[in-house]
Amino acid sequence: MGRTARAFWVRSPGEGEIREADLPDPGPDEVLVRSLHSGISRGTETLVFGGGVPPNQYGVMRAPFQEGDFPGPLKYGYLNVGVVEEGPPALVGRTVFTLYPHQTRFVVPASAVSVVPDGVPAARAVLAGTVETAVNALWDAAPLVGDRVAVVGAGMVGCCVARLLSRVPGARVQLVDVDPARAQTAERLGVGFALPEEAEGDRDLVFHTSATEAGLIRSLRLLHAEGEVVELSWYGDRQVILPLGEDFHSHRLAVRASQVGMISPARRSRYNHAERLQLALRLLDDPAFDALLTGESDFEELPSVLPRLADGALPALCHRITYST
Repeated sequence: MGRTARAFWVRSPGEGEIREADLPDPGPDEVLVRSLHSGISRGTETLVFGGGVPPNQYGVMRAPFQEGDFPGPLKYGYLNVGVVEEGPPALVGRTVFTLYPHQTRFVVPASAVSVVPDGVPAARAVLAGTVETAVNALWDAAPLVGDRVAVVGAGMVGCCVARLLSRVPGARVQLVDVDPARAQTAERLGVGFALPEEAEGDRDLVFHTSATEAGLIRSLRLLHAEGEVVELSWYGDRQVILPLGEDFHSHRLAVRASQVGMISPARRSRYNHAERLQLALRLLDDPAFDALLTGESDFEELPSVLPRLADGALPALCHRITYST
């Protein structure tokens, strides 16, 4: 009998299940990883879980080690932290981050894992993929010393962006969200907070991460003349209507897309994907990011947890999954 693992699958939109998975023996350039934690990227994963990926984006939205196809059945996810049990001697026993779905054990090429720095707890390292998205967004936007910046949408990506922005000298950063409870999160991240109707305008930059039409409209209205909205939201198959009259032309406003799948042109000649991810892991040597870890469940509970995250019954920023074996 070969070795097996247990994996979470989206059986059909809105329904999940745990399946057995056969594990191959790792080859000379492969590793066997035992999962410690995985994270649920609430925006993207709940969209995938609900079948909200449009057909023309099926190829773009594939996760690195996805099995199956949209809308399902499929195995999806990309925030995994585990321990290398077998593989090259330099990696055995090391804690690693992998862009792998929710599964108890798995075999991947050794080149697919990134060693978690000693100062970063394994539980926090599940945020590496999200911090990597935030790094790419800051490379795209290039915030300057003293900028006035808003981040509209206090989800995982928005909070990571806000924390990185807080380190820009002289920057005045305000996190904007419809949930007043996010004020406590903003305080832990070292930035200001406002509800959308109370947000300060005259912003040089606005990062939009709420994935709502209202949030994007509000982001445009917060800009100073010749300011820019950096759009990180993924809308799936939803249409967005924007008021491109009003001040959009007279104030020379701009909307820029930022997406983690490609390295920002500003750093493409210096960083590859592995180096960018390693940078994100180093940046997680910062206890402030623990503010994003707001829920935890056992792996076996995933079929009941994802529907509750998708419909909002279970509020969370990053909901962490733990593995007992």
